[in-house]
Amino acid sequence: MYRINRHLAAAMISGASILLAPGAFAAQDGVRIDHLGVNNTLVRVNTDKNFIVLPVQESIDDARINVLVDGKIAETIFVRLANTKTDYSVPFDLSRYKGHDVIFDIVAPHGRSSVREAADAVCWDGIYLTDSFDTTDREKKYRPAYHHTPLYGWMNDPNGMFYKDGVWHLYYQYNPYGSKWQNMTWGHSSSSDLIHWNHEPIAIRPDGLGSIFSGSCAIDKEGTAGFGKDAVIAMFTSAGTSQMQSLAHSSDNGESFIVYPGNPVITLESEARDPNMFWNPETKEWNLVLAHALDHEMLFFTSPNLKNWTLQSAFGKGIGAQDGVWECPDLFQLPVEGSDEKKWVLLCNLNPGGIFGGSATQYFVGDFDGKKFTADTDASGNVVTKWMDFGKDHYATVSWSDAPDNRRTVMGWMSNWQYAADVPTKQFRSANTLPRDMKLFTQPDGQIYLASVPSPEVDALRGKLSASVSGKTVGKKGFDVSLPAANDGVCEISMTLDGKNSNDATITLSNKAGDQVVMMYDPKAHTFSFDRTKSGVVDFSENFPAVTVAPTFEQNGKVALRIFIDKSSIEVFGNDGKFAMTNLVFPNEPYSRLSISSPNGKVKVSDLKIYSIK
Repeated sequence: MYRINRHLAAAMISGASILLAPGAFAAQDGVRIDHLGVNNTLVRVNTDKNFIVLPVQESIDDARINVLVDGKIAETIFVRLANTKTDYSVPFDLSRYKGHDVIFDIVAPHGRSSVREAADAVCWDGIYLTDSFDTTDREKKYRPAYHHTPLYGWMNDPNGMFYKDGVWHLYYQYNPYGSKWQNMTWGHSSSSDLIHWNHEPIAIRPDGLGSIFSGSCAIDKEGTAGFGKDAVIAMFTSAGTSQMQSLAHSSDNGESFIVYPGNPVITLESEARDPNMFWNPETKEWNLVLAHALDHEMLFFTSPNLKNWTLQSAFGKGIGAQDGVWECPDLFQLPVEGSDEKKWVLLCNLNPGGIFGGSATQYFVGDFDGKKFTADTDASGNVVTKWMDFGKDHYATVSWSDAPDNRRTVMGWMSNWQYAADVPTKQFRSANTLPRDMKLFTQPDGQIYLASVPSPEVDALRGKLSASVSGKTVGKKGFDVSLPAANDGVCEISMTLDGKNSNDATITLSNKAGDQVVMMYDPKAHTFSFDRTKSGVVDFSENFPAVTVAPTFEQNGKVALRIFIDKSSIEVFGNDGKFAMTNLVFPNEPYSRLSISSPNGKVKVSDLKIYSIK
């Protein structure tokens, strides 16, 4: 079928001949569009197909779309419906409503002078029905080769992560209707090896209490919540007019969730979000940490059944980094390497106020008795501000519950709120960091710090050994090594630098386009820096060009490095994860050369190995 006249046409919809009134037209088989005014349009659809595809223009504001099913509002979504051009299109799943009458009641965000002007928006010609939506990667230049990304759309915080029956489940804050933040749902991916990810159907959608913000999952092994033994329980923030905490449960290992009809289970008079819960075997009850966001503190609750919660204490006011809201907490216990001691670690993500601007993850080491967290102090009685990662692009870090072998495995969001919506991709936005296992170590200052080690599953990424250098001493002249050309230059680089006879060791990644990333180890200052100011495309945000610096936590002038290069990111781990640094990069073409030199002294390079990535 085809459209005869835009404003007055006879069309065939669902096989029936209908006369379209003035202001109405059929965009495609099964779609009828009625313009009711300068801001309001109805789109009636036949539900024989699985999807209706909606064109998006990112530079305009969201249109509010009430989805009416049999005359009642089933859900409300927000889409930047294309006005003058289409950047990309997104699908809306109609399969849930097959056999029902579906109408999209659309309110545009911008006023038009006439109905005719409203009808000229390009989105109306681009709406169509289909049984499948093409998710073929159209952004190969910057889509990561081995980091988790959504198939399409916006992604931020990882949340709700749990391990069960050999499968790692990753949920995440997801907008299925565009590549900017909106329509927060729980997207879902699963993996048997933390490397290869299966994209699963959306797990939890917005409901009458609001959008579905971050939270956590746990396996209720004894069925304390009344949903059965080994039920997977999700707890999340319902974000409507206010923020409140809600429950859902799954009896199919997290594939789908049933929202608890008694929600919300926690309400407060002030903004609080991102509940993180776990079973405490010592106290034999549930513990929960909740971010009291604007008060810059964490709240601690207890419960016998996940439904009834008691506030026990608060931690954080005036402590640590305080320049941004506190979000996405996690609390877990770890052994301290080289001792019989165990300590608790409280992760606290904040935005802004990160060490290099924008968002970042700080943490506190201390003690927890099931009701109250007490942070360790230094010799002066002060709580030391500690950072989990010394790059710009490591946020919302949380761990998997019930991980095997008592592991504490975490993953973060690999971006920064300063520019996450502006990075040079459109089909999708954002990736996750590599999975990391947590350890605690002690330094000569008496403080206990958190190490981030690439999870052992990451080793399976290694492909062909493309270069190997050992026992080479370099000075100002240095030496170069070619990086693998396969897979657009993605690779892992490992090496040890002995800088006892130098003031600096410089590592440069470059390409023929003139892009370069300069990393420098300063053995005298015990620091490692990362300069991405000339790394490629950097002009999309004034906050993107940056130099980040990490303490190396060594005293002997040596660092062992593992550097993971993907198409749009570089992660550096030093001395078995004692420092980590995560930075996005957008080179104009893949980095093809590694250079190592010591402008002020001599550096010994040993065990340099470069692996392609499978």
